[in-house]
Amino acid sequence: MAESAMESASGGIVFGRVAPGICVRDIHAAHDFYSRVLGFRKVFENGDPVGFMVMKKDQAEIHLSRKADHTPSTVNVMHMFVSDVAGLYAICEAAGVRIIKGLADKDYGQRAFVFADPDGNRIDIGERLA
Repeated sequence: MAESAMESASGGIVFGRVAPGICVRDIHAAHDFYSRVLGFRKVFENGDPVGFMVMKKDQAEIHLSRKADHTPSTVNVMHMFVSDVAGLYAICEAAGVRIIKGLADKDYGQRAFVFADPDGNRIDIGERLA
């Protein structure tokens, strides 16, 4: 699609932050993981029992949805940039987080790794190389 056609398709609308939705079997265990290991805080929850939760840290936000029969995918469900990928990698290792792909410099200009949350959701963490 030509650039001018893409511009007219969006009508000049400015898009804001995007928050990925992540399915989890046990929303309270997911809350514990994302807060204890990654430092996110809960800013919203809905349902009785809780079926939806918003977690936030700095500019990053994730939306957790309880799905009792959730089966994890083999693709990454979230890509997140951080200011110190090696530091976060060390935190994940110390916490016993399952590392899917170890920390490495990539040919596309990032240092990155992939881990799985307790539900097996794959999270890609990266930092742009100078």
